[in-house]
Amino acid sequence: MSVKNRLRKIIFEADTPAGKTFDIILLLAILLSIVVVMLETVKPIDEKYHQIFFYIEWILTGLFSIEYVARALLVKKPSGYIFSFFGVIDLLAILPAFISLVIPGSQLLLVTRSLRLLRVFRVLKLTRYISESQLLAQSLIASRRKITVFLFAVLMLTVILGTIMYIIEGGQNGFTSIPRSIYWAIVTLTTVGYGDISPVTVMGQFIASFIMILGYGIIAIPTGLISVEMSQNMRSSTNHISCVNCSAEGHRADADFCYECGHKLQE
Repeated sequence: MSVKNRLRKIIFEADTPAGKTFDIILLLAILLSIVVVMLETVKPIDEKYHQIFFYIEWILTGLFSIEYVARALLVKKPSGYIFSFFGVIDLLAILPAFISLVIPGSQLLLVTRSLRLLRVFRVLKLTRYISESQLLAQSLIASRRKITVFLFAVLMLTVILGTIMYIIEGGQNGFTSIPRSIYWAIVTLTTVGYGDISPVTVMGQFIASFIMILGYGIIAIPTGLISVEMSQNMRSSTNHISCVNCSAEGHRADADFCYECGHKLQE
């Protein structure tokens, strides 16, 4: 096996001891980076350890930059990785640090700091190393049409209920407009209940009670839709082979070709 293929197996696949070690190192680096980003927003801690955080951040940025370049070079079609979901996430993980170097002027320091907070997107890099996340993603994609129809039905329901509450309660009770009434309907339907707006009339309270009870039933529907798809996907096993062309993963155990680009998996 060539050096390039060995590196590709280490970086893209976790079946080997070296691949598992690589994934563990990256997981720890991602978690450390997220902790640093959060601690930097705590002023007393940042003032005391700012210099340490600075060095840690640039060491991690260097590590993630090497990983990004390696992933792009080790596949036959770099654009397949660069423009993929994980490719964009990997770029977002390193881009803010470099942007902070090229924005001059002290008046832009606050903007630079805000851009560096985008490093929190590194948390999305964790999904690559959790096999169950692929199952969840596949289930969400498979049930997207059902969920879209469901959300559209809920949207229509909140518009109707919000309009009814606007007519019943009126501006004197806080329902000053239909959009504000729709906001109340959404808050009530999701059982959040901020309490900033509440019905006063008997009819309004009756409708509010109906919406609250309805909310419990509505919340369970998306869970059921996704659960059905997850149970179906769990029946079909997947392998850990990544495509040498576009780096796609999560293929069926009996797959010979990549589901993303059609390239042969085993050469």
